[in-house]
Amino acid sequence: MRLTPPTKMVFFLSVALAGLAFLLYLLSVLGVIAGGFPSIGIFAFWLGLIAWAMLAVGVAMKGV
Repeated sequence: MRLTPPTKMVFFLSVALAGLAFLLYLLSVLGVIAGGFPSIGIFAFWLGLIAWAMLAVGVAMKGV
């Protein structure tokens, strides 16, 4: 399997999603936003997983 670099849009979007996931997880661990959203850590995990999958698809498929 030959890997290709993803397009800039896919790369920056996946980095933005991963950054948002990290920020949400960090805020939930610190207890800043734990009041109304008890499952925000799980949401952050799934958001990070989506960011990783999007970057993996961008690397595996040519021109994406």
